[in-house]
Amino acid sequence: MSQSERALPLILVADDDLEVQKMVQAALKSIGAPLVFASSGDEAVEKYLTDKPRLVILDVMMPGLSGWEVVKYIRDHDPEKKTAILMLTGIGERLNAATSPLIGADDFLDKPFNFATLADRVRRLLEQK
Repeated sequence: MSQSERALPLILVADDDLEVQKMVQAALKSIGAPLVFASSGDEAVEKYLTDKPRLVILDVMMPGLSGWEVVKYIRDHDPEKKTAILMLTGIGERLNAATSPLIGADDFLDKPFNFATLADRVRRLLEQK
């Protein structure tokens, strides 16, 4: 890893759909931040602990722990909210809007998503943290 890569904030993308992972990677290419991926809630918690990402992008419905359970875990272990959390889910806009703030997520975006909108939300969250 080069010096410039280390200066960029690490982003963890947790989604069990590999196509969604590829789309998120394409959408965030312009940001240039390194990405790590998890395909289950349990793997997301492991990578959160080992890789210390600055932003976590989470699906709700995943094998093992749900995205909501992962948010709760992160918030229990990061009470100062140094880690930004974006819920990227297909559960429906109303449910996403109602649950994301309640569980401690910083923002949400519904699937299917617009690449530019995702990149803008990620930039904003990284600037805030």
